[in-house]
Amino acid sequence: MTLQKQPPHARTRLRLVKTVHTVIWAFFAGCIFAIPVAALLGQLLAAVVLAAVVMVEVMVLLLNQMRCPLTAVAAAYTDNREPNFDIYLPRWVARNNKLVFGALYAAGLALTAIVWLTSRAS
Repeated sequence: MTLQKQPPHARTRLRLVKTVHTVIWAFFAGCIFAIPVAALLGQLLAAVVLAAVVMVEVMVLLLNQMRCPLTAVAAAYTDNREPNFDIYLPRWVARNNKLVFGALYAAGLALTAIVWLTSRAS
């Protein structure tokens, strides 16, 4: 059942789920990008808080077999299973989201640790 063949309420609900999912994704992506920035600015507490916030999302994903719970909600409103059927992102980003942002998160954590260790050595 494609978006066009669905009843109007299903299309509206799918759009709502995709919008909420995209806003939440943008929040966590922003946190991931902000971690190394905060670390490089010497704001280690901010970097750690941002990392902890993202870790909550990582735990949610781990508890849901590495799928966002909103994916299951969106799936109830469409048969489409493109990588971005449940979020307003380009297909490539949706398909590679965990790999790209997982690597950025790990790099931000590593940079934060390096900044912390070098600040303690001074």
